Amino acid sequence: MDSTYIFTDRALEYARYRPSYPQNALAAILKGLASPSGLVAADIGAGTGIASRLLGDCGVKVIAIEPNEAMRQRAEYHPLVEFKAATAETTNLEQASVDLVTCFQAFHWFEPLPTLQEFHRILKPLGRLALIWNMWDKTDGFTQALNELVSLARDSTEQHQNWESKLGIPPENCYFQSFDHFEFSNPQQRDFTELIGLVESQSFIPLSGTKHQQLIRDLRELSQKWADHRGKVSLVYRTDVYISQAS
Repeated sequence: MDSTYIFTDRALEYARYRPSYPQNALAAILKGLASPSGLVAADIGAGTGIASRLLGDCGVKVIAIEPNEAMRQRAEYHPLVEFKAATAETTNLEQASVDLVTCFQAFHWFEPLPTLQEFHRILKPLGRLALIWNMWDKTDGFTQALNELVSLARDSTEQHQNWESKLGIPPENCYFQSFDHFEFSNPQQRDFTELIGLVESQSFIPLSGTKHQQLIRDLRELSQKWADHRGKVSLVYRTDVYISQAS
């Protein structure tokens, strides 16, 4: 399935339940650049604008590139965020027009080399590229248990992108020579309804059928085992930030 459309039937869950990003990760992305109010960023694969709005909250003007209409329609308004229908490989932005390119939870869906070429084209000289992922921290007991349940429920008919295998940049890339890596803890509190919504927002999880029914039962049992007195579980993410400068 074309990755452009893969979240069409999950846009609502994506907008409601996908995690945010920690402020220290945003600070690392912007550190050393000009004042945020003077920056223009292209947020590529912006989805429903979760990260675009965070950048906007920092004062950055953001052009949110998202090819999926359903995702764009679920985006909340932000005065500094403008959505455009385009792809990572062809953004239709002017050459050397942005100070910063960001990809939050998205780069693994793109064709790496043409995408990096396009990022290099739209960045100003010595502009910055930041690739960011929220990854489940499997050293945490609940998070590991959740990961095991989700793996069992995976729809084997989908060619799921292996996020971790795409964290590396292709060796033949000549546009961004090296990346600095930063890690930040990013715990999220979820009640049972939110936990279901989060899991169902993932592209490889079936939304009906036997596997889905079993997943709901397993999630209920897991949540009851780990929930605090408020009925919430603590899901721990590790936010990985990779930063490079255009050569």
